[in-house]
Amino acid sequence: MTYRFLTMAVYLNSRGLAYVIFESERAPVDWRVVETRGSKKSEKLLARVETLFNRLRPNILILEKMSDTRGGRSPRIRRLNEAIVQLASRHRVPSVCFTRMEVRKQFEHLGIVTKDAIALAIARQITAFELFLPRTRKPWQSEDARMGIFDAAALVLTFYHTAPVVDPNGSEIER
Repeated sequence: MTYRFLTMAVYLNSRGLAYVIFESERAPVDWRVVETRGSKKSEKLLARVETLFNRLRPNILILEKMSDTRGGRSPRIRRLNEAIVQLASRHRVPSVCFTRMEVRKQFEHLGIVTKDAIALAIARQITAFELFLPRTRKPWQSEDARMGIFDAAALVLTFYHTAPVVDPNGSEIER
């Protein structure tokens, strides 16, 4: 049996979440945008993440670090992010969090600093995402929900470029 190390990233936004699951740096397995409306939005999204844990059994979870209240994230999103970390812990899935600044730093050496430029770089690197790349938005437009896929992918790529990966036996996995 071949061992698959699955890296899952969840990116939260006001409309819901986006997630990506990678088998390796250039091999996404699954990705989706989930929008939720109405009451109990957080509970519905948390249930969706639990379903993903049960179905796909990721080895590690990557999220945006939101402990800083000045980060521009609403209290509801910060609470949901923390609830997902706790859910991962209950499922024995370790979690790693990166700030927006840490993610941007990973693309800085390429001269890329904007969300749109990062998304374009990811789409060029991972051709499966090319069809999901939204147009660059105008200042008066709201962000396309598909941008969450690229935000989640940027979290995974930051993880792959900064953290050593260890298999269940304690051996470092080459990427």
